[in-house]
Amino acid sequence: MIIDTTEVKTINSFYRLESLKEVYGLIAIFVPILTLVLGITMGVLVIVWLERKISAAIQQRIGPEYAGPLGILQALADGTKLLLKEDLLPSRGNNRLFGIGPSIAVISILLSYLVIPFGYRLVLADLSIGVFLWIAISSIVPIGLLMSGYGSNNKYSFSGGLRAAAQSISYEIPLTLCVLAISLLSNSSSTVDIIEAQSKYGFGGWNLWRQPIGFLVFIMSSLAECERLPFDLPEAEEELVAGYQTEYSGIKYGFFYLASYLNLLVSSLFVTVLYLGGWNFSIPYISITELFVKKKMFRVFLMAIGIFITLVKAYLFLFIPIITRWTLPRMRIDQLLNLGWKFLLPISLGNLLLTTSSQLVSL
Repeated sequence: MIIDTTEVKTINSFYRLESLKEVYGLIAIFVPILTLVLGITMGVLVIVWLERKISAAIQQRIGPEYAGPLGILQALADGTKLLLKEDLLPSRGNNRLFGIGPSIAVISILLSYLVIPFGYRLVLADLSIGVFLWIAISSIVPIGLLMSGYGSNNKYSFSGGLRAAAQSISYEIPLTLCVLAISLLSNSSSTVDIIEAQSKYGFGGWNLWRQPIGFLVFIMSSLAECERLPFDLPEAEEELVAGYQTEYSGIKYGFFYLASYLNLLVSSLFVTVLYLGGWNFSIPYISITELFVKKKMFRVFLMAIGIFITLVKAYLFLFIPIITRWTLPRMRIDQLLNLGWKFLLPISLGNLLLTTSSQLVSL
């Protein structure tokens, strides 16, 4: 059988085209993910620098100033130091659990960024259950901490892991009830729909004014989820040395350090999305989407403005956990559990019932 050379060339060009389409498809998938990871890493470095500078100002110190301009590269230097340090393993611990624990903590928090919209149509996964996916993923973090504490073969570490699990369970329920109230107000659990529901009246349409009780409960619950003072019982240095991370060193210790700031940033971003209007302006009846989306040349500007507004709101909110760290004393474990179960849970449940009643009356 004789095959024409033109047919062979056509078949080869077709296969090349298909392979190029697959390559471009992979690039289209991985480039946004890598861009998001790089942006999150830069955001964490900025948070560390801000916390050190603000903490130094509160305590009348200077703070980092030698590593880069105004000490901005100090966090990068600390991360490099942890990366180069020796990774020690406990002699009688469970090395498998000991190694998996930090990875679970970091990966589960990174997955939460998939549903956060940083601007108009600037979200990796606009899911109809976006906010509840975040809650489901964030509940995996204490499992990693408990595995780390158990695998360390250290009573202090194991106590810290148990505290982390108890604290997460105690404050996850009020947090979920507050998110459920926001979903009822917005008639959606999508993060994009929640932002657009707040955009009509600008500053006056924020859920902060319609859910003030839920906002306060959400702040306290998110601080407890991030294990920030006064809720840092799982790693209380006066009682547990360093809690679940006592036996860790090197890059694995750096993972815990990174996870705490990643969790703080994602909580701040969700406060922005749920209560502060997300990427929208605060001027009533003016939407950056309506202003620029009709002209293609302004879409890049639209994305940049949306990212800028979202990050400004998130970083302004970060002043609350940073200042709280140096203002309030640490609670006892019984006080922490009583606050979650006896106060925040009934208050958040009552807030949900009031929101449901108002929505039924308005029908």
